[in-house]
Amino acid sequence: MQATETLQQSNSGELFGHPKGLYVCFATELWERFSFYGMKYLLLLYLTKYHLFSDGQGLEVLGAYAGLVYALPVIGGLLADRYLGMRKAVLFGGLLLVMGHLLMAVEGHQAVQYDAGTVLTSALTLHDGTVLAAGTLLTETIKIQDTAALNVFYFALSLIVVGVGFLKPNISTIVGQLYSQDDPRRDSGFTIFYMGINIGSFTATLLCGWLGETYGWGYGFGAAGIGMLVGLATFLYGQKYLHGLAEPSDPALLKEKVMGIFTKEVAIYALSILSLGIIWWVIQREHVVFLSQQTMLVAAAVGLIGFAFVKGSREEIHRMMVLMVLIASTIIFWALFEQSAGSMTLFADRVVDRTLGDVTFTASQFGSLNAGFIMLLALPIAALWVWLEKRKLQPSVPVKFGLGIVQVGLGFGALVLGFSLADETGHVSMWWLVLAYFLHTTGELCVSPVGLSAVTKLSIKRVVGMAMGTWFLATALAETVAMRLAQMASIDTSGAEQMSISEMGATYAQLFEFLMWVGFGVGAFVILISPILKKGMHGVK
Repeated sequence: MQATETLQQSNSGELFGHPKGLYVCFATELWERFSFYGMKYLLLLYLTKYHLFSDGQGLEVLGAYAGLVYALPVIGGLLADRYLGMRKAVLFGGLLLVMGHLLMAVEGHQAVQYDAGTVLTSALTLHDGTVLAAGTLLTETIKIQDTAALNVFYFALSLIVVGVGFLKPNISTIVGQLYSQDDPRRDSGFTIFYMGINIGSFTATLLCGWLGETYGWGYGFGAAGIGMLVGLATFLYGQKYLHGLAEPSDPALLKEKVMGIFTKEVAIYALSILSLGIIWWVIQREHVVFLSQQTMLVAAAVGLIGFAFVKGSREEIHRMMVLMVLIASTIIFWALFEQSAGSMTLFADRVVDRTLGDVTFTASQFGSLNAGFIMLLALPIAALWVWLEKRKLQPSVPVKFGLGIVQVGLGFGALVLGFSLADETGHVSMWWLVLAYFLHTTGELCVSPVGLSAVTKLSIKRVVGMAMGTWFLATALAETVAMRLAQMASIDTSGAEQMSISEMGATYAQLFEFLMWVGFGVGAFVILISPILKKGMHGVK
């Protein structure tokens, strides 16, 4: 009787052969990614078109924001492991994200630019309080922006950065907690979970991109905020299906007093709120983010290699050095790949013919192609590796990395070729952009899942968490590098009105050709040294 009751309880906690908690995490992450990608591809267009940032200024903000978003989960994961537990971290992060995304809908007044040579028809008050009388002939270009709205915007980004830091690493960890290490359903459970990420990304970029560019930026950002609110509500409702697996490892530790005043739990929340001021300041200073990323990454890499030399065996030293080479190569890969939200979005907006029959796509909607292709290609490519392995033809991890970098270079080659075949107005067919996204996605599928697996296999077990943190720090640095590369094709807002479509296309084509050769060169180099790297892996596949 007791065994029967236990079985019934077990079955009641499952849905379609998986724990119900999986679907709670699936829905939460789907809506979190919906909100994240819903605003990501609108961000640069919003800054350059509405607040009249130059391309360079807009890219700096996007680079600082994206760099911080990928760096802070390292801290959020550590705080959850040591103190909060995953459930509380996800709830706190989700709450910050809801507030941040909803604040993004605060547009303020659209910026106005007065070009040099303009005669003012009415008095104009500058930001410093200076009043220029009507009839004044302007000797330099003046841009009037809503600084109050921009301050709210930077605060909204800060909330999102800290919120992602708490939610992103821990929702994935909860999925792992739902299965035992030897549960055969574990891999398929993660496959379902990651499909939620791509569904959220795909639908958000189509819907929020369309709303933002068609009806107003606030509608696009607001829709992203509503999506995050639905995600948070879903997680709150579904907490009971986690069965206590995401609770703090030592609840008593959270109740300990700090300086005899606050509990450690309250202190963590308070310090996180106070950190918003620092993030608000840093996100407006991309160079600070860039320098910090480099310092942290070098320190982490030196620490890991040093640990291997002091504590590891000869084989472990070699594997750790191979891992560092692979991590370094991913900086190049992601710096090229992440042009999607930067130079490729501006290219789509200014140069690409976005019409298909009676339908005109918005520039930001093209960002959905990556998630769409992942949903179509992830399982076939995974099956391809298995098919090749059975025939002893599967390429090694370093070769896969090299192939991935070459493919992202090929994607830029498609854009260069597309520009050379532009029509008489200078417009490039959107199918070249579709092809570029296809090649970038096949490259991603050679690098991203393979790389995460390689970190766990090549790292010394005692520091695998630090090694994974180093992987994400490299990704964060790549985000900032990506926007710095995109600045090579910067076009000021005023200049965009004067340049022809062909001239703008030529500017982007020059950048894309450079990125193409970088992809070819680095990818070929990684493939060339792959026998050495494979030997250093000592049998790890």
